[in-house]
Amino acid sequence: MIFILIFCGFVASGVLGWFVFSKERTALISPLSVSREKPLEKYSILRLSQRQFVPSAIGFGEATATTSAYTVFPFFYMSDGKKVTGVAHIPISTDPTKKFPVIVQLRGYVDQKIYTPGMGTAHSAQVYATNGFISLAPDFLGYGSSDMPSSSSIEERFESYTTTLQLLASVGTLKYADPARVGLWGHSNGGQIALTVLTILGERAVPTVVWAPVTKPFPYNILYYTDEFDDRGKALRKVVADFEADYDADLYSMAQYLDRIAVPLQLHQGIADEAVPVAWSDAFVATLKDKKKDITYFTYAGADHNLAGGNAWNSAMQRDIRFFLSAWQK
Repeated sequence: MIFILIFCGFVASGVLGWFVFSKERTALISPLSVSREKPLEKYSILRLSQRQFVPSAIGFGEATATTSAYTVFPFFYMSDGKKVTGVAHIPISTDPTKKFPVIVQLRGYVDQKIYTPGMGTAHSAQVYATNGFISLAPDFLGYGSSDMPSSSSIEERFESYTTTLQLLASVGTLKYADPARVGLWGHSNGGQIALTVLTILGERAVPTVVWAPVTKPFPYNILYYTDEFDDRGKALRKVVADFEADYDADLYSMAQYLDRIAVPLQLHQGIADEAVPVAWSDAFVATLKDKKKDITYFTYAGADHNLAGGNAWNSAMQRDIRFFLSAWQK
């Protein structure tokens, strides 16, 4: 009996020793065998395409202007724990049950020192609202009364995609918005954001109009404009170089994922545009047509980056309204 107890004790000790050794061995190996995700990997096109954005309630402040056709309100919503503000143009109706189509409008680059809410979108928003569309134009993080963006200028750029995706996901929280009729509009860098969002959403995307969009691949599309900076882009080139040392830039460039675009597109380009070369839009449209994408292209002789010159601006707006109404019927 004593022998049996001693034998069982040896067995138990052996099992316990093996268990402890196994746990210690796992603890020593696991940090080396498990790769840690880099902070910006979550912003790659394909990673964002897998993300589900939970709708955020859109809130409104006091009206800032009213016409016979629409009312202008400041609005806000939450995106990844940060408040994003913007300007809304809401059509006026005597029918409280009426639901309006929605255009999310993305402006081009504006220096924070001179920015005011609605800059770059207010004029077109007035036309949309007069014609019975809700316009929602976000300020983006760091602008208006929005919270500050990431301290990383590269991540700040990626946050413009997530705040746009969050706003699109939140349109349905407005009781007078028709979630089945939502469109996207972008000008210049806002056009680049809009096109990137389309590649992220794929089949879930909405009909989109872009004016003079920045269509060159990331990060060239930002380096191209560095001659406008005080340091001629020295600091930004360092930021980009550091990013590319750790990440594959192609994974963040919409130009690499144009096959994922699955909605009708309309593009307007001024021939006299000095900010976005006409050749960029020509090449972009040719690429999409080669891929059998549904894109309509208009050019305007004498028109600049804002489609000022002749009747270009009015023509573009009329074409946009017809485009969205037609696209929603398909």
